[in-house]
Amino acid sequence: MTIKEAQEAVDGWIRTYGVRYFSELTNMAVLTEEVGEVARIMSRRYGDQSFKEGENPDALSGELADVLWVLLCIANQTGVDMTEAFKATIEKKTRRDSERHRNNEKLRQHKNMCD
Repeated sequence: MTIKEAQEAVDGWIRTYGVRYFSELTNMAVLTEEVGEVARIMSRRYGDQSFKEGENPDALSGELADVLWVLLCIANQTGVDMTEAFKATIEKKTRRDSERHRNNEKLRQHKNMCD
């Protein structure tokens, strides 16, 4: 599924089952809530906290998908083409950071999952 197809799928679902989009401000609050749920899982899985009884340590993918869902809702209702916006972000980061990270000794000292 492309980003455009994802935006269209969210819009189709909202129009079929959701009655209407929540207000932009409500969706911003919902996005913040969903990001907090991702943070909770990350702090327990990769940080120093432990999972509480009943918490699902395998819920990260679902929570990330929830973040994407709300982000696409906000994009749809504010007229943002996320495909074009994401392309522009990649270009901006490449222009700005193409050498900066390669020359960062802090990044060279630690291997990460992207290597």
